[in-house]
Amino acid sequence: MKYSEAKPGRIFVLRLEDGDILHESVEAFAREHGVRAAALIVLGGADEGSTLIVGPEQGRSQPVIPMELVLDGVHEVAGVGTLFPDADGEPVLHMHIAGGRKGETVTGCVRRGVKVWHVVEMVLWELTDTTCRRLPDAATGFELLQP
Repeated sequence: MKYSEAKPGRIFVLRLEDGDILHESVEAFAREHGVRAAALIVLGGADEGSTLIVGPEQGRSQPVIPMELVLDGVHEVAGVGTLFPDADGEPVLHMHIAGGRKGETVTGCVRRGVKVWHVVEMVLWELTDTTCRRLPDAATGFELLQP
């Protein structure tokens, strides 16, 4: 385990609107408002055609090949995530959502493009006094959080 401390900063309440792309909107907001690091919760709707990463094709094989799932129909969603800068100082959102439709649920990462269906509500807690970053990891090919 690796860890570091952070302090609470500003708290933002956001409403994303119909057609917004979740990760792009959050990362743009962070750049515009000088948010370097944050924890987030979301709830709302994901539109048909949104894409989730739903796991690797093989559990421990290299290279990691992500599986994608395109949502068939609108889904009600709830999710949590973190935002930290990458090696270039750009904010990168890592968020997983669970989406439900007709009694079935799918869970995955939003990086491939989740489009808002009418509205997504979000609370963003800024984290300050942290040096955490997402840096490339040669073994996995991921940008891993480095506390």
